Amino acid sequence: MAKWGEGDPRWIVEERADATNVNNWHWTERDVSAWSSERLRQLLLGVRVEGPEGVCEVTDVSKLDGEASINNRKGKLFYFYEFQLKANWLGTSCSGLKYRGTIDVPNLSDENDEDDLDISVSLCKDQPSTPLMDLMKRSGIKEVRRVLGQYVRDLKSDFSQGMILPTADGQKPSTPVVTKKNQVKSSKTQISSDAKCSSGPPPCPKGVHIQTCSFSLKETFQTSADELYRTFINQEFVQVFTRSAATVDGRRGGRFQLLDGSVSGEFTELVPDQRIDMRWRFRTWPNEHYATVSLELLDRGDETELKAECRGVPAGEEETTREGWKRFYFQAIKQTFGY
Repeated sequence: MAKWGEGDPRWIVEERADATNVNNWHWTERDVSAWSSERLRQLLLGVRVEGPEGVCEVTDVSKLDGEASINNRKGKLFYFYEFQLKANWLGTSCSGLKYRGTIDVPNLSDENDEDDLDISVSLCKDQPSTPLMDLMKRSGIKEVRRVLGQYVRDLKSDFSQGMILPTADGQKPSTPVVTKKNQVKSSKTQISSDAKCSSGPPPCPKGVHIQTCSFSLKETFQTSADELYRTFINQEFVQVFTRSAATVDGRRGGRFQLLDGSVSGEFTELVPDQRIDMRWRFRTWPNEHYATVSLELLDRGDETELKAECRGVPAGEEETTREGWKRFYFQAIKQTFGY
């Protein structure tokens, strides 16, 4: 594999010292997969419909597989995105009865227009039939289609800023052209080492190096290791001790989001009743930067000792992060469950 900034010159972005991409001739590419996943999750969790039958709302996104990128060639933008989505919804009838179901979207991609998306809703297998299904088919699907269309509009209007740079003669290129996947195939892009990230939102997710620090915490809980383990990875437990909506997929590779989106991450290793490893970030941290958090649970009979190791915290954020873990995790769990 060629080193960064070396290789076939046809795939190297030619830039001047002022970051001018000469004539926008070569490929530049921005990976927006992480941003897309977060934006899609945020939009879907906001889906809520009401009707004579009751109220239905999306409670969590259980599957979000895919990727997305934006490419610039000769002053034209090419958008590539392809996702498979699955979400869970909770319905409450007028009489107060609750029902659970799922939403499936197998074909969110640049090859399909918003109106062409296949969106299906269903009840979970153990749920009896309910008029709430009519509400989801009538209004729920329409709302899901709308927010998925909003994701595409956000991608094209906001996130593409900075992809089209001034040309060599100082003139701005013509208006970008949105092109579908079947017209141009994406290739891996190699750029010169002095290429600069765009100033448009969000910040460039690759090549950002920051100073970090680490810290350790130790706490004792008056409960068993298995109970404490479930408290951290079970969505209902998390929602109770944070007193807010949360999305928690308690599996290896499962993602979580809590405290109104202030905290998010992914479980990287789970050893039941013994260890929880995760990639963890706070919303105000540099884009795409995650700390590594390891929680070790030691069964001491009538109590459980928890050892937390947090590495990769941005310099200057150590005290805030440390106090956040003590207050919003440890103290909140003790006060809520009496541990």
